[in-house]
Amino acid sequence: MAMRRPRSRELTRLPLPLPSFDRHRTQHRAWQLVASLLAWVALLAGGPAPSVAALGAPSAPASDPLRLKRSQAFLGIHFDFHAGRDCTEIGRNTTPAMIENILEQVRPDYLQIDCKGHPGLSSYPTKVGNRAPGFVGDPLRLWRQITAAHGVSLYMHYSGVWDSEAVRAHPEWAAVRADGKPDSNATSVFGPYVDQLLIPQLRELAGDYGVDGMWVDGECWATIPDFGEVAVRAFRERTGVSTVPRQASDAYWVEWMDFQREAFRKYLRHYVDELGRSHPDFEIASNWAFSDHMPEPVTAKVAFLSGDFSPQNSLNSARFSARCLENQGKPWDLMSWSFSAPQGHPVRPLKSIPQLAQEAAIVLAQGGGYQAYFRQKRDGSIYDWQMRLMAEVAKFCRARQAVCHRSEAVPQVALLYSRAAHYRSSPRLFAPWGSAGVQALRGVLQALIEAQNSVEIVSEHHLTGRMSRWPLIVIPEWDYLESGFRDELAAYARAGGSLLLVGPAAAALFAQETGMPPSLPAAAAPAAASPQVAVPVDEREGETAVAARYLEHDGWLAGLHTLRQKITTASATRSLGRLHVQDDPSSPSETAATLMPLGEGKLGVLWFNFGERYLNGRTAVARDFLQAVVRELYPDPLVEVTGSHHVDVSLRRNHGRLVLNLVNTAGPHEQEKQYVFDDIPPVGPLTIHLRLAKAPQSITRQPSGEALPFRYHDGRASVRLPRLEVHEALVVEE
Repeated sequence: MAMRRPRSRELTRLPLPLPSFDRHRTQHRAWQLVASLLAWVALLAGGPAPSVAALGAPSAPASDPLRLKRSQAFLGIHFDFHAGRDCTEIGRNTTPAMIENILEQVRPDYLQIDCKGHPGLSSYPTKVGNRAPGFVGDPLRLWRQITAAHGVSLYMHYSGVWDSEAVRAHPEWAAVRADGKPDSNATSVFGPYVDQLLIPQLRELAGDYGVDGMWVDGECWATIPDFGEVAVRAFRERTGVSTVPRQASDAYWVEWMDFQREAFRKYLRHYVDELGRSHPDFEIASNWAFSDHMPEPVTAKVAFLSGDFSPQNSLNSARFSARCLENQGKPWDLMSWSFSAPQGHPVRPLKSIPQLAQEAAIVLAQGGGYQAYFRQKRDGSIYDWQMRLMAEVAKFCRARQAVCHRSEAVPQVALLYSRAAHYRSSPRLFAPWGSAGVQALRGVLQALIEAQNSVEIVSEHHLTGRMSRWPLIVIPEWDYLESGFRDELAAYARAGGSLLLVGPAAAALFAQETGMPPSLPAAAAPAAASPQVAVPVDEREGETAVAARYLEHDGWLAGLHTLRQKITTASATRSLGRLHVQDDPSSPSETAATLMPLGEGKLGVLWFNFGERYLNGRTAVARDFLQAVVRELYPDPLVEVTGSHHVDVSLRRNHGRLVLNLVNTAGPHEQEKQYVFDDIPPVGPLTIHLRLAKAPQSITRQPSGEALPFRYHDGRASVRLPRLEVHEALVVEE
């Protein structure tokens, strides 16, 4: 056994990208002063700011190399206010000092501000779209001039598919609902809206204003199935189906929904390609495209991926969404809402510094960029005092940028988000809301993370042809897999991999491998009944039913009410855990899980639905039982963390170094009546074991730079972290 004290400050060799504001501030100070002076003159005169380019100064084109592209950026701020008919003095209080104060305090890589929200009224004096009622000058030119002077990129918030004004003025542009009526918000992706309004406005913003790019909101998640004449005719021509389905129970509903999804993809590719031809440096993202809302390969030339996670229970929303974005092969970021309370609540208070920093830490730990959303006033100005919050959160993020940004996961546990299964059953075209499969996925994810597993969420396109990278693949309660993909999963296990099937539906897909014939009821979802429902004890072998059962593990019992299947274990299988019919370990029981060899690998099955129950009624017994099964299938993980279940663990690589991200997730995240909290109880001490081929040179905690003593024995480096406040990264010099 060896003991050594590593060298301190090992991370100093990591390249730290300086904020773009600092990098160019000196060389642009003169231009900044000119732009600010002209903007002030224009403000006092009550007119638009004159063009500085006309005076010989740089005109800040979108291709300006002195501003970071969004695909390179790390930190930003989002502002929007969805201008409406009440907005009659937009620009009245938008001043150079206001914008400069944001940049001075926060020092972001980019700002992202409103230009058209869901109502469809543009918050800048557009010449090609639908203006809000009134403007004082041209505030967008002011935003552009000041940000350019500081070397800060400027992106626009623009509502795409959702445009209420466009469909009011042009009902023929609206998507048609199943009842034959035009929708009051959603435009049709089959119609002329994209060519007659969206593309002209994006070109106006890229060309006339020189903004750097676009964050298009109200897109995939706002798109609805279109029953208009153009869509129906195209579907009939494509499929030969004469009667178009109107609801999920109709024949060809799956084909109809897939046809509608492809129409959105074509719409997205069309406008991205058009802007790419006319303004090749203009960067576009479609909000939530190719994310947890669209678990599929990136098939449009978007420059980056992005989304705004839930303003409530934000930490758990972020840990799900971040893991869905990290493997998509594109630069990505996620956005916090800086305020909390349910949608439509008359008062939505600002979050605290620790609360927002904790949300940011979840995103940074998965390698993403970060932004936070602050509201603009109805005249387009901002609430200046709120920048204190963002300034502190920005410091927290910048301190971790070098070690976190663009890191890549070290494969350990892969959790399947099946595109095929989700799209077959989802009530929406693109959104995880209302999907029973996604709910189950999130419950399994929660339990795996709370047991300190380093987990990636992967879909078919991530796994196909690459399964051997992951020691363990978990299939969480999906009831459908494409046959070729299913066969590849079975082959992965036979070749030495470990496969865990959660629930009777997933097990039914692998009946040939388990030796248990599928036996699923007509309705697989748990009924909203009391856990005390009486359950007969003489059920037939193989019967599957929603029932009250008590899970036994390690001498403890925990009640659950969910779908389970009664099985007979074969001689080659091992049983783990019992499901009792009463809250009594002496009551009749059945097998909770089985383990069996499959070729050179292992196959584990939970014979009850775990995910939905854990998400909505979690217990420590259920968490520990799942972890016991995981450890049977994957006994030698690369990292083990003990000391608290409030630690989100992510093992990554960055700049050639092994980086262990630890996020303290303690806090009242799921308490509906607690909007804002500022007390995150520290956790620790934590004991960490890392499996390494050789003793490391050092283990350093970041961002403090403190070298931690460690012990190396029998292929494991063991280290003790006395206390974890919000986030730390342990950097291993191998």
